[in-house]
Amino acid sequence: MSDIIYTKVDEAPELASASFLPIIQKFAAAAGVSVGTKDISLAGRILATFPEHLSEEQRQSDDLAELGRLVKTPDANVIKLPNISASVPQLVAAIKELQSQGFALPDYPEAPSTDAEKAVRAKYDGIKGSAVNPVLREGNSDRRAAKAVKSFAQNNPHRMGDWVADSKTRVSSMSEGDFFSNETSATLDAEATVKIVLETEGGETVLKEGITYPAGTVVDATFMSAAALQDFLAEQIEQTKADGTLFSLHMKATMMKVSDPIIFGHAVKAFLAPVFEKHGAAMADLGVNPNSGLGDLLARVKDNAAIMADIEACMAARPPMYMVDSDKGITNLHVSSDVIIDASMPALIRAGGKGWGPTGEESDANCVIPDNSYAPVYDETIKFFKENGKMNPATAGTVQNIGLMAQKAEEYGSHPTTFEIAEAGTVKMILEDGTVLHSHKVEAGDIWRSASARKAPIEDWVNLAIDRQKAEGCRAIFWLDADRAHDAELIKYVEPILQAKGVADKFEIMAPRAATRASFETITEGKNTIAITGNVLRDYLTDLFPILELATSAKMLSIVKLMNGGGLFETGAGGSAPKHVQQLQEENHLRWDSLGEFCALGESLTFLADAKGNEKARVLGQAVDAATQGILDHGHSPSRKVGEPDNRNSHYWFARYWAEALARQNSDAELAAHFAPIAEALASGEEQILSELAAVQGPAVDLGGYYHGDATKTAAVMRPSATLNNIIG
Repeated sequence: MSDIIYTKVDEAPELASASFLPIIQKFAAAAGVSVGTKDISLAGRILATFPEHLSEEQRQSDDLAELGRLVKTPDANVIKLPNISASVPQLVAAIKELQSQGFALPDYPEAPSTDAEKAVRAKYDGIKGSAVNPVLREGNSDRRAAKAVKSFAQNNPHRMGDWVADSKTRVSSMSEGDFFSNETSATLDAEATVKIVLETEGGETVLKEGITYPAGTVVDATFMSAAALQDFLAEQIEQTKADGTLFSLHMKATMMKVSDPIIFGHAVKAFLAPVFEKHGAAMADLGVNPNSGLGDLLARVKDNAAIMADIEACMAARPPMYMVDSDKGITNLHVSSDVIIDASMPALIRAGGKGWGPTGEESDANCVIPDNSYAPVYDETIKFFKENGKMNPATAGTVQNIGLMAQKAEEYGSHPTTFEIAEAGTVKMILEDGTVLHSHKVEAGDIWRSASARKAPIEDWVNLAIDRQKAEGCRAIFWLDADRAHDAELIKYVEPILQAKGVADKFEIMAPRAATRASFETITEGKNTIAITGNVLRDYLTDLFPILELATSAKMLSIVKLMNGGGLFETGAGGSAPKHVQQLQEENHLRWDSLGEFCALGESLTFLADAKGNEKARVLGQAVDAATQGILDHGHSPSRKVGEPDNRNSHYWFARYWAEALARQNSDAELAAHFAPIAEALASGEEQILSELAAVQGPAVDLGGYYHGDATKTAAVMRPSATLNNIIG
């Protein structure tokens, strides 16, 4: 196994890797550090799942499973780039592309009827959504802005949209019938095996059995009422029209891969309610599934003039919709994977509460977040800015995050125990001794789910928070609501640990709404705070605050201290940037910023030095920090426009600054001597290298595929400077 594993992923980060990884491997080798790769891309995971359909040379090892074993060992040192958390449309598109390349994969069964189709569907369902993160995250999250990044953001503040007190932008959530209001929670006294059953007038159906939890596990159960959801959505559509704002839905259909696509489908159906009432049967015959989104629906009914006419009439009578891409007519309801709350809400807030409408103009919006579990965070943020105006990045402090996520903690681990209820009855979680742990009366169509958080990760999370607060010496808040069932169980863990460690006076416990306001008040004063949160809030806040503080969440240090001693270094939040890929294909310009990769690399090398006693790796890591500072100080981050410096330019400058820092350091004479000629070659070749990089921009390029590109073609696109390649090798 290599000393460091650099993950092969998807879209923009993977394109950037084609340019950056050879530089990493060249420099690391000088310190005796090997850097290998493991494929956790969507295409790679698909191929690894169906070896029986492939020829011997087409078969691919299950790298995700191998990494899953590695992260449970002290030897793990993994740099993890953002990968696709696939929605069904993305999964289907990837399958079709692979089939077109000669891989004899089975189709994704939309409505499986035979046992064989059900087996194929089960395999594919194991790939979609957040299939990677729960496997690799065998530790809790420590996310914060690197000092160099925060300093740069303060010295070079990004543009913020103006907030006005009478903005019509607001957050709307269900007041009853949602997951938040129906939640129950219990902590297990002993190890238990649980089954989930649906009791109806016709008998008992086992939904899931043989679920084993260790002692001390917090087990939750809840459901969302389909009827309450439908009433809420209908009400919000009408209210949005009355307000004269944009209708915008904000969800997490990638991570919450069972529940949220269903909720998304309800929204599609609600927005086109008259059309479904009139043409429901005909649309069903055409294969329409509202969960697949408006884009798929339109593609299936486009040849039916009557349905299309009624859709146009319905849309004209509805409020204007928040657009993903107004130029291309892609609405908020086209594809569920485009509706990513932790990206869409911060972008709207940063823009002064404005979203793009169908005419390409900005407008206030009704931000519809059906479940009320975390909506108060965004609601309070909007209220704070209405009252106080936009935030000033030049003077703002920072919000760090310690997140509970190990071992599939909380809602993000609930996929195998989420069900759309087929028939009215009572869902029960029953222990093997017959004890009913949870019980909920449900109706047909309701969405029931259970989640859990284990004792060891919870205790590790609290102790990590204690360590970080001691290191930072700043305000620290546990974002826990004593009136929410799950949070109340976590507080039973938190308070005794804080008291036993003698640090209870260093921490506060607040419900998310109050913690949101307290955090904004703190950073507005130029001070820092640590948000200690559960899994979902970890995800949401490490986009919200960085996007407001830094303009992006892709530049965060994202360190996972694995519970068995290894390290997982994530390259920041921010998704895998499909729009960046599109621009590269059309204009040969990649605006993806690799700053997150730079930060993760430095942390990984330092961790390796500590774990293995490799002092050369430490010198390399210190030089990475200097190179990162150089990129920021000299303005060598990628530009957004074709014809200007892009991702490849930033890699040249990073390599140059890295080599120069290594050449001038005096901790290791051997490394200094090794890198002196490399630094000189990179400096003397500047004009030629930049000329070669600039010359290729403008024309469209062929990568050989979107999900499964051709490695040779991609390398040719991403490494177009012969001069630089000769230096790097």
